[in-house]
Amino acid sequence: MTSTPNLADETDTTAADAAVIARRFVEARLAARHTPDYPGAIPQSMTESYAIQDIAIGLFPDAVVGWKVGGVSPAQQETLGVHRLAGAIFARNVWPAPGDTVVPLPEIEGGFAAVESEFIARIGADADPAKTDWTIEEAVAAVDKVFVGVELAGSPLSAINDLGSAVVASDFGNNGGLMIGPEVENWRERLDHIEVETVINGASVGTGGSLSLAGGAMESVRFLLEHCARWGRPLKAGALVSTGAVTGVHRVHAGDEAVCIFRGIAELHCSVVKAEAQ
Repeated sequence: MTSTPNLADETDTTAADAAVIARRFVEARLAARHTPDYPGAIPQSMTESYAIQDIAIGLFPDAVVGWKVGGVSPAQQETLGVHRLAGAIFARNVWPAPGDTVVPLPEIEGGFAAVESEFIARIGADADPAKTDWTIEEAVAAVDKVFVGVELAGSPLSAINDLGSAVVASDFGNNGGLMIGPEVENWRERLDHIEVETVINGASVGTGGSLSLAGGAMESVRFLLEHCARWGRPLKAGALVSTGAVTGVHRVHAGDEAVCIFRGIAELHCSVVKAEAQ
C-alpha cells in the first residue's frame, strides 16, 4: 500500500518559486483566464506540488469545504510514491443538484474542463489530528453519508492532465467544482453495486461504479484521511470527499450537455457554460 510522502521534506522548488506558481494559478482562476503554459518550473515530486497548493489555498478568497481525490497513473505511482492525489474544493464551487434541474458548469475558455460521475462521501466527525494511519474499515466508519454527484474537473491550464499527476496536484488537483445530488440510502450495503453511466450530448461515453476505482470509493476516503493528517489539515466534520471518476474523465466545452446516471438513484443534468471572472 502506498502512502503520502512526508510533506515536510525538502523540495526542488523553492518557496519563492512555489509562491509565484500558486499566485499565477489563483489569479487565472479568479479572472477565468487560461494559462497557456505551466506558470513556472514543473514540480517533480508530490511534496513540491502540495507546497504550491498549500500556498494557493491561502491565496484563494474562500473556505475549503472538501477535497477531490484523483488517481495517479500506474506509470507514475512508483516514481511519485502515491496512488492517489488530492485537491481543495471551495464553498463557492459546490452546487446542489435537486431533481431534474440543469446545473451550469463553468469552463475557463482555453483551459481544461471535464465531467466526472462520482460518489461523494461526507465525514461525520472531526478526525484525530494525530492519527496518520487508517484502515479501510476505519475510513468507512468515519463517513456518515454518501451522495451521488458530479465533479467538474477544471483548470486554467489546458494541458494539465498531459503534464502528469504532480502538475495536477499543484493546481487544486484539477478541480473546478462539485455538484451534490441525492443521498445514497443504505450506502454501506449498496455502494459497490450501483451502476453509473455518463452521457454527453446524447452519447454514452462511459460506464462503471465504485469498484472502477482501485480499491473502491472508500479507499479514496482512507487515502485522504491519511494524506490530510500528514499535511496538517486533518478532516473535519462535514468535509466532502469527491472519491474519483467512476466512468472516466470526460472532457467538455461550453455548450455541451451532460447527464450522469446513477441507476436506481438519480440522473444529474449539467450544462457547460463559459466561466466568468469571480
